[in-house]
Amino acid sequence: MASTIQVRVDDDLKIKSDSLFKDLGTDTTTAIRMFLKQAVALNGFPFEIKRHTVENNPYAPMTESEMIAKLNNSREQGKYRDADDVLSDMRSKYGL
Repeated sequence: MASTIQVRVDDDLKIKSDSLFKDLGTDTTTAIRMFLKQAVALNGFPFEIKRHTVENNPYAPMTESEMIAKLNNSREQGKYRDADDVLSDMRSKYGL
């Protein structure tokens, strides 16, 4: 037997969420069902599912020149560590 859950939401929220889930290839009812299944599986609030755009996705593909520019910028600002030093720290900290 299936139960019904009724939720009242603002009209604007409903329109925006319907549009979002349609863009993600599903509908609002399925998205809510996914949320509930994940919450039960994880015994808490599940991970966030959202669409990513290049503007807010730090893992978006970069060209080689963009990657080199970011690495050089990090070095100039002193925001990097040698990989051997990081591995050594991890080995001593975690007994690896």
